[in-house]
Amino acid sequence: MLKKILGTILCAALAITALTGCAGSGKKKVGISMPTKDLQRWNQDGDYMKQKFEAAGYEVDLQYAGNKADQQLSQLENMINSGCKVLVIAAVEASSLGNALDKAAAKKIPVIAYDRLIMDNANVSYYATFDNYKVGQIQGNFVKEKLDLDNAAGPFNIEFTAGDPGDNNATFFFNGAFDVLKPYIESKKLNVLSGQTDFASVATVKWASDTAQSRAENIIGSYYGEKNIDAWLCSNDSTAQGVVTALDARYNSEGRSGQWPIITGQDCDIVSVKNMIAGKQTMSVFKDTRTLAERTVTMVNDLLNGKTPETNNTYNNNKLDVPSYLCDPVFADISNYEDILIKSGYYTADQLK
Repeated sequence: MLKKILGTILCAALAITALTGCAGSGKKKVGISMPTKDLQRWNQDGDYMKQKFEAAGYEVDLQYAGNKADQQLSQLENMINSGCKVLVIAAVEASSLGNALDKAAAKKIPVIAYDRLIMDNANVSYYATFDNYKVGQIQGNFVKEKLDLDNAAGPFNIEFTAGDPGDNNATFFFNGAFDVLKPYIESKKLNVLSGQTDFASVATVKWASDTAQSRAENIIGSYYGEKNIDAWLCSNDSTAQGVVTALDARYNSEGRSGQWPIITGQDCDIVSVKNMIAGKQTMSVFKDTRTLAERTVTMVNDLLNGKTPETNNTYNNNKLDVPSYLCDPVFADISNYEDILIKSGYYTADQLK
C-alpha cells in the first residue's frame, strides 16, 4: 500500500515538473546556450540574461559550450529533456544543431537565435540581434572619416581582419565595412598590399586573438618593411587585440616612429577599451548587451504568455524568413567612451584603469 502511495506521489510530481518546467518551484524554465566563456562579451550576455530572466520569475539553465559544437548539441538536448519551455541559442556552429532543433520543434519549444542567426533550419522561431551589417558600416565609415578619404590625397595602406567563417554574423560585419571602403580601394586611394580583400582570406577561426596576431605578423613581415600601415579594419575586439600585439612588436622592436594605424573593433571588451585609452585601438563598436538581453527577455515573456513578440525586421536563413528584432549599435572612441561605458553603468572607472 505504501509503495502504491509513493508511486502516486512520484507520478504527480513528474506531471507538475512537465507542466512547469521546474520541479517544485512552479516556475517555467528557460534554457540559455552561449558559445564560450573565452570571449568577455558572451560571459556578460549570459550573466545579464540570467539575472533578467530570474528577476522576471523564470528558472534558468545557462550553459557555455566551450566553442565546441558537439558539446552545445549535448547541452541543448539536456535542456529539452529537463523541461525548458524556451531555448535561447547563440550557436557555436549552427549546422550541427539540427537534432536538437528537431527535438525542440517536436515538443513545441520555441527557439530564439541570439545574436547569431541559425542557418538552414526551419525550426527557428525568432532572432534577436543587432544590425550586424550596420556594425560593419560604422567601422568602415569611421576609417573613411578618420583618413578623410573624400578629400585627402592619399594613397593610404589598409588591411582587413574578419571573424569566424562559422559565424554567420562575421560576413555581415565584413561586408558592411568593405562595401563602404570598396570604392576607395578600386580608385587606389586605399591600397591593400597583401592583396587579401575577400572574406575567406581575412577570416579568423573562432575569432582567436593568437590566430589574428600570427596572420598580422606574417602580413607585416611580408608586405610592409619600411612602409606605413594607415588602418587595420578588425571586425571585433579579440581580433583587434591580436593585431595590436603584432603591431606592438613591430613598433617597439624596430624603434619605429611612424603614426600608429587606425584600428577598429567591436564589443568594447575591457582589454580593448584599455588599448583605446592607451592609443593602440582607435574605436570599438558598442553593442549594449543589456539592451539585447532585455529584448530577449521580453520576447520570451511574450511567447510564454501567448503573445506575439515585437519584431522590426526579418532575416532569411535559407529555410524561412525568421522574424527578427534588430537593436542599434553605436561606436565608442577616446572622445566618448566615458559617457557610453562608464556613465551608463556598463563599466566602472576602476575596471578600465
